[in-house]
Amino acid sequence: MVAPASVDHNRPNLVRFLKFTLPYSAVHLSCLFVFMVGVSWFALAVSVVVYIMRGFGITGFYHRKFSHHAFKTGRVTQFAGAWLGTSAAQGGPLWWVAHHRRHHRVSDRDGDIHSPTMEGFGIAHHGWLTRPDADPCHMDEVADLAVYPELRWLDRNAWVPILATAFGLLAFGIAVGRLMPWTGTNGPQLVIWAFFINTVLLWHVTFSVNSVCHRWGKRHHNTSDDSRNNVLIGVLGLGEGWHNNHHAFPTSARHGLRWWQFDSSWLVIRTMRFLGLVSKVRVPSPERILRKRRVT
Repeated sequence: MVAPASVDHNRPNLVRFLKFTLPYSAVHLSCLFVFMVGVSWFALAVSVVVYIMRGFGITGFYHRKFSHHAFKTGRVTQFAGAWLGTSAAQGGPLWWVAHHRRHHRVSDRDGDIHSPTMEGFGIAHHGWLTRPDADPCHMDEVADLAVYPELRWLDRNAWVPILATAFGLLAFGIAVGRLMPWTGTNGPQLVIWAFFINTVLLWHVTFSVNSVCHRWGKRHHNTSDDSRNNVLIGVLGLGEGWHNNHHAFPTSARHGLRWWQFDSSWLVIRTMRFLGLVSKVRVPSPERILRKRRVT
């Protein structure tokens, strides 16, 4: 992932800046329509379910499976997980994984555009997306995933799952509003709550793993970076906030390594293993965990 020498990585590229900023701002501003559509218990319930599904597409598949090979699945399950991750509007699977793998190679060192230590909190959180080196997907980083044509197709057509989610929620809300009016919901309400607000929350929780979890929290294991375990992001991020654990054992399918570190993504993976949907789940042994535990 060596960029051309002529590229100034410290300044946003105008085209990239607009490409990111315009849709990013539009999604945030669309949340204001909540004052027009109102709220219902049904819309909130659907939003929670959609948050978990799309979130697990990121945490379970984009991150733990695709980036780190923490478990194996069949092609159908793999595609379904990649579709869910892509629907979260965080980029295609190959692009996402390529950038994440680079983060691990140079974590909190020169070249890590996600690092609050190297780049500042704002750049680490979301400003890095405006940088020219954020745009390309370096295929040499994801040669193992690029052998799957369905993943390459999703990476090129990331807009398809996103729009399918938005219009699916619109159609579902219209149907529920007409067939079950006692729910107090409708199509626009579900789109605002379960798509726009949902997407913004997912974005900032995911971004916080890069920013917050390299700035605030506990370091339970010795690692070469500033990764930290953060309880709030651990809960909201479906287990991703146990980030110091993850940097200590990057190939582990389980990030919450202590009994009190709630890791909902791990619970889903265990359930999928019970159902025969995943196999070869990787978790560090208690002995390995103890050897790397930080002495305070």
